[in-house]
Parts: sequence; C-alpha cells; structure tokens
Amino acid sequence: MNKLLLFLFFSISVFSQQEKDTTIVYKSDNLFVAKDSIKKPLRQDLISDLDLKTMDSLLIEDKFNSPLIDTLEYVIADKDIIGNSKSVLTTALLKQRLSHLNDKTPFNLAFNPSLEKVINSYLLYRSKYYPKLMAKAKYYFPMFEQHLDQYDVPLEMKYLAIVESALKPRVKSRVGATGLWQFMYGTGKQFDLKVSSYVDERQDPVKATIAACKYLSQLYKIFGDWDLALAAYNSGPGNVRKAIKRSGGYRNYWNIRPFLPRETAGYVPAFYATMYIFEYANEHKIYSELPRYFDFQTDTIQVKRTVSFDQISEVINLDEEEISFLNPSYKLDIIPFINGRNYALRLPSSKTVEFLDKEKELYALADADDAKREKPIPKYFEMDKRIRYRVKTGDYLGKIANKFGVRVSSVKRWNNLKNSRLKVGQRLSIYPKKVPFSVGKKSVKKKETISTNKGAFSTYTVKEGDSLWKISRKFNNVSVDEIKKWNNIWSAKSLKPGTKLKIFKS
Repeated sequence: MNKLLLFLFFSISVFSQQEKDTTIVYKSDNLFVAKDSIKKPLRQDLISDLDLKTMDSLLIEDKFNSPLIDTLEYVIADKDIIGNSKSVLTTALLKQRLSHLNDKTPFNLAFNPSLEKVINSYLLYRSKYYPKLMAKAKYYFPMFEQHLDQYDVPLEMKYLAIVESALKPRVKSRVGATGLWQFMYGTGKQFDLKVSSYVDERQDPVKATIAACKYLSQLYKIFGDWDLALAAYNSGPGNVRKAIKRSGGYRNYWNIRPFLPRETAGYVPAFYATMYIFEYANEHKIYSELPRYFDFQTDTIQVKRTVSFDQISEVINLDEEEISFLNPSYKLDIIPFINGRNYALRLPSSKTVEFLDKEKELYALADADDAKREKPIPKYFEMDKRIRYRVKTGDYLGKIANKFGVRVSSVKRWNNLKNSRLKVGQRLSIYPKKVPFSVGKKSVKKKETISTNKGAFSTYTVKEGDSLWKISRKFNNVSVDEIKKWNNIWSAKSLKPGTKLKIFKS
C-alpha cells in the first residue's frame, strides 16, 4: 500500500507503539485493560494539530501522490491545516453511530479513541476529496457487490478498495502492488490474474474483484473473523498468526493490534473510518459528484482481431480517454486477439450498436495500419512464460535483467550460472515481467534516420477533432508511426488543437 497513505494513519501507528509493551488482558465497555495500566496509562490524544500539519506538508511535498488525491486541484490550503483543533462530531454521537453500524456488520466497529481521531482528521482535512471518490464508487460499487455477494463476503468489504487504491484501477504502489485491490504479482498469479505484454488482469475491475473475493474468503476460513481477514489481506496471514501468538492467544483485532506490523495497525482503522464516512456522508454534508458512468450504462463486446484504442476512437467517435477509463487492464492501449483468451472491449451501451455496424470498417483500418507500420507491434507473451534470449555484444547480466524487469539473481538461478560472465551468442532462459523496450539494431537505425531527417517538410496545425489517423490520411504515403517519430509523440493523448506537426515529404 502507498507509504504516504500509511503515513496519514500516523496516529494509529503511534498508538500501537505506546501499547507495544502492554499486555492486554480483557476488554470491557470498549475499554482495554492492561496488567500494567497503572504504570503505563494509554494516551488517547495522540494526534495534535502539529501532527496533522506535518502530515499534510509531507503530502504536498510528495506532489499529491496519496491514493486519495486525484489531481492537483485538490491542494490542501494552509487555512485547512493550521489552527483548527475542533472535532467534527461529539464522542457521544460517534459512539452511537458506530454502535448502529456495528449492529449491521460482521466487523467489530466498537468505539476506540484512536479510531475517533482518524475519523475526525479525515472529516476535518480530507472531506474535499470524497465527492469525486463517491462518484467513482457509484460506478464500481455495484460491480463489487455482485461478486462479494456471490462469494458470501460482507458487502461492506467494498470500502477496502478505497483504502487500497482510492478506486484507481491502474495505480501501482512503490513495491509493485497493482490495481483496485492492490495485488502483488505472485498473489495475483495464485488467483489466476494473468500479466502479459498487453494485459494486466490485476487492473481489470471484474477479474481483480473476483480474485479479491476468493482471497478474502480463504483468509476468513483461516481466522474465522473478518477483522483479522482484513489485517491478513494487508500484511499476510503469517504476520497475523504471529500477532495472535505474541498477544497470548487473543483473536480480537484490537487486542492483537499492538503486535501487528505498523502499517497494518493503521490499515483496519482506515477501513473503519472510510466505512463511517461513506455511511454517514449526508449527515456531514458530503455529496457525490455526478459519476462518469454507471455500471449498467456499459456493455462488453468480443473483438475479432487486435485493435488499438485510437483505431476504435476513430471509427466510433469515442474519446480515447473514455475507452481507457472503461478498459484499464490494457497496458498499451491495445486489445490483443489471442486464441483461447477472451479479451473484451467495454463500451458505453449507447456505442455498442455503432461498433457492431462499423466492425468491418474498424478491422479494415487496423489492416491498413499494420501494412504501413515499419515495425510490428510488441509481440504478445505471458509474463510467467519462458522466453529464450540471445546474448548480444555489450550485454551484461544487469542490463538483461533490467530489460525484462527481473533480478540478476533470478537470471542466474534460471540458467544455473555460477558467475556473471556471459558469451556473445549464449542463450538464456528468461521469465520476463515487463515488455523490453529496446529493439534490434535494424529498427534502431530506422528510428534514427527518421528522427534526424533533414529533408523538406511541411507544417500541419492540429485542429479540433483531429486524430493521428485523420492527419495521416491527408498526406500521401504517411503513416501514424511516422508522424509520431517525426514529432516525438508517444501517445495520441498528447495531441492537442494548435499543436504544430512536421510532415516530411517522401
């Protein structure tokens, strides 16, 4: 999980450290009584205004990289973080509301001073993020609830995706956890989430949700408690087992919390706080923005050949950004056609009939683009499938490992190498985790020749509604790839009205 988000739960971690040497004996009236409670009274006012100011300063310095921040327009102004020490709601009212939620859910939502601090700090300093987040929830939550219900997972578990990713299907943590439910590569593979050169199914909202349901169901079978299943989802079942043992055998989350990793100590209360805010949003005058789409306003279609988002956009006049939003699992904005794989295109329902009417036109466009392309589109391969790599002049283990997103030690292990010496022409077995960006010498030379072309050229000014495909059709023997290379354009999304493009004469 994003380390900065974890820092936002700093207060909980501090609370955990305060309790670290305290053995909890029993819980009565929502208070935790300890053997040495007289010697070490538990602090209940762990978040100060200075703490909050520090958190938000770090947030700003990190260029708003928190999963709860979508764009720079949500900058936290000084007036929001300085000199405000009041609580949003009284302790008595919060106790009443948590008790009501607790009666409706299988989670242990008992009042706790640390949880109170988190809820109040979110309401005081984060409330402006929630309208946009709630708009996303209107699209994703019905999708989540369908599968949560199918696997007998509490529907409230939908809030976990907010804590994990802020409902950003393409978000990737610093350690590589990816998607709405933040699956690491290995865990995703266990639950049949495939990663290839084109597709990352951890970013597929439906497939990743099904995988999360399966994983949470397994964790519940292990611990018999949804709070512990949540903790295990974050830190792994091994850490939860250790915490249970170190606590003296207690199986209540709040009792084992001082023995969990610091980030997990903040993780479950963050889930509780998010649940509370969404359930009582109206009472706090937090209202959702209008969602981009509702789930029922979209439909899926199976494609019959490999097509790109810009080709689809050209044919059915749908903005590429909308296609990307609805199809986040396609890493290169290309939908591959592979035998045995059911890769589908999700579209607004209003566009499905038009797509079917123009399907032949779309495939003809794709054929024409392929014929003009100077080099083939990246070859499809599964990230967990072996490839054979031939060592070239100038290659060394570090360079090869970096090219395929793997470790040097892994390359050595796969090939039984006892040292780092390589021979030109030597064949290596590689299980790649990313698409190599380098190309063969011949392709590089072509790229250099085009990019340094000193011949005559004309200038074209991009107009509203233009696409690279439309522009290429206005000139003889000019392809989309050539326009991209001549003008250092690597994504059609960067094409804006008024942009000046160089078109070299053939």
